[in-house]
Amino acid sequence: MRKDFRGAGPRLPRCGKRGRACLDRFFYRALPSRDTWQLHAHQEAVKAGGSGSDARNGRMKMRVTRRNFIGGTAAAIAGMSLTSVLTGKAFAQGSDTLRVGFAARGLRTIDPHKSIQGVDNWAIIALYDKLVDLPRWNFPASQDELVPRLATSWQGSEDAKTWTIQLREGVQFHKGYGEMTSEDVKYTFDRVTDAKRIGGVRAKFTNIASVETKGPHTVIFHLEQPDPLFMLGALSDYDGAIMSKKAIEEKGDEAIGTDPIGTGVYVLEKVATDPSQGITLAANPDYWDTKAATPKLQFLYIADTTARTLAILSGDVHIIEGVRAPGWADSMAQRDPNLIFDVVSPGSFFTIQFNLTKPPFDDIRVRQALFYGIDRDEITTAIAPISKRTYGLNPPSFPGGFTAETIPPEVAYKYDPEKAKALLAEAGFANGLTFTNATSQREDFSAIMLMIQDQLRRINVNMELSIKDHTAFHADQNIGTNTLSQQSSAMPPVPTQVILTYLPSEAEVRADGNGGANMSHYGVAIPGIDDLLAKALAEPDLEKRIAIVQQIEVKALSDAVILPVSDNGFMMVRSNKVDLGFPVVSGYVNWPLSQAKFN
Repeated sequence: MRKDFRGAGPRLPRCGKRGRACLDRFFYRALPSRDTWQLHAHQEAVKAGGSGSDARNGRMKMRVTRRNFIGGTAAAIAGMSLTSVLTGKAFAQGSDTLRVGFAARGLRTIDPHKSIQGVDNWAIIALYDKLVDLPRWNFPASQDELVPRLATSWQGSEDAKTWTIQLREGVQFHKGYGEMTSEDVKYTFDRVTDAKRIGGVRAKFTNIASVETKGPHTVIFHLEQPDPLFMLGALSDYDGAIMSKKAIEEKGDEAIGTDPIGTGVYVLEKVATDPSQGITLAANPDYWDTKAATPKLQFLYIADTTARTLAILSGDVHIIEGVRAPGWADSMAQRDPNLIFDVVSPGSFFTIQFNLTKPPFDDIRVRQALFYGIDRDEITTAIAPISKRTYGLNPPSFPGGFTAETIPPEVAYKYDPEKAKALLAEAGFANGLTFTNATSQREDFSAIMLMIQDQLRRINVNMELSIKDHTAFHADQNIGTNTLSQQSSAMPPVPTQVILTYLPSEAEVRADGNGGANMSHYGVAIPGIDDLLAKALAEPDLEKRIAIVQQIEVKALSDAVILPVSDNGFMMVRSNKVDLGFPVVSGYVNWPLSQAKFN
């Protein structure tokens, strides 16, 4: 959905009683405030190999002062106006390459089954094709509205446990790896369900009992439990991309992450040695469908907010990942009224999982104290209009999603600092509590966690926050190191999807990085929801299934293992000289750029 942010909301959003001081801590200004300098100092310390506390205590390899910070920022601005650090061409010079800047420090992987950094998925969907896709670009009102891609047709059995899919004939893998057949589809889903090979996304596909081939162009999915939304829930996102059996067997599971072979509209041209320069894709001349409108795509990684902002304003890049922080969009619209803001809603679900293996968070009273001590209304008001309140794990706009009126009062966790203090005292922390935690420097993560840090101080809880670059943050969190883990992920309107992703014991995070996104160890450290989830998955009636999902959400909230904070619309900002070829309304937080072109 194209948004006009001029005049949208107050110039400086309200942040509770603490007002501007609460916001300045994470929102950069043209002339940085002391708090903004501290956040950049956090980032510089991380770059130098230190931590956020290193920045506060001056233990950095390169000392950052307010004076040299402002001087350095001015120099960077001046330098970018002459020769871009991105070595890109401005519009006036013309370009056959569409450049997109993301808020991360570098590529993690282009393997659809191992991706843990959402921005990498933009390249994945350009390099690979899925069996089906969303209408461009919104979640469909029904599964029947899905768009055929490598599948030409599909049919579910009456009990929704068997799905027969007809494949498109003559589709070729990149670089001479041959025709895509049913053997590649079977291999793809055998791989993603193999616990020895795949971690993160595997939980999403565990309902697949087996994949059968019937000739080169027919595949049959046999499910453990009925799933009336199988095509939408399991097959329509980036991790449903079809991979080449021959390529993986030849290159290996690790190499395929940087040397991918798909059937997509673009082919990998190069992965830059400089992480900030990202990856370059070239149009696939043999593509089976409409050819790419622009010869090349370059995905750049520009973690620094100022650099990313200047890059779009100068024309060095054509699209950037927006900054989900107070006032940024409004400020950008004033700087350049011609910018277009593409926002998907509900966007990403921002949740916090409490690590049950780390005392004192093995005590439910401590967890509930923090639940009551976090003011989610204050957070969403501060980041409006991008951020909206959520009450359960599914947002209010999804089937069965709880609203302010329907969430059971006992798990609503309305902000109550006095109750939080009482619970802490009961748990033996009457004099307060201190713990360490990490977050990402990406603005939506750092903005929320810095506000939470401030809120927790009001109940005498000191969260010592280490701010890491986004890539390193996910790498560390993915091996279970964090105390309060944060996830910001988009989900389809399938009620069980968020449950399958975060709560079953089978999705438990693992120290080797091959686990799932159950960062709390729920169902392992304490009894979880596995039995209820099995019951929900076995229920073919959608309304009855939704009712069981609501029971699951209530139990997880009662156990205080995962706190739904907000739904944050995902925003990309583009020049008005770039036409996507379709409007962005809703859907996953990565949309096709195959028909994007310069006006």
